[in-house]
Amino acid sequence: MNQESKAVRIDAWLWSIRIYKTRSAATAACRAGHVRLNDKPAKAAQIVVPGDTIRVRQSGFDRIFEVTGLIAKRVGADVAARCYNDHTPVRSKEAIPQVPVRDRGAGRPTKKDRREMERLREKFH
Repeated sequence: MNQESKAVRIDAWLWSIRIYKTRSAATAACRAGHVRLNDKPAKAAQIVVPGDTIRVRQSGFDRIFEVTGLIAKRVGADVAARCYNDHTPVRSKEAIPQVPVRDRGAGRPTKKDRREMERLREKFH
């Protein structure tokens, strides 16, 4: 069973390597300008070849893929992973400020405690 083919559309390739859940979602992303092929906006029907660089915008971040194999049908994740190299930079997690927590049974915060908590909230918002 040979899954490789000679010419594959970019929307079908993105769907087959499991970047998008449906091919229509991949097509819509191309139309919206969220997909770039070799640093140029990609149309859904453009053909990908091994060596191409694809940049996909998802959730406000760019994911960068290098095409190493062509597949047009959806396959298992392990097979799909062999068809691309992921060059996406590692995202650092932003520090989420913690809300001050008082010990249970410590009573109502004093005016000084409340002002300190407000200063902390203003600092992170």
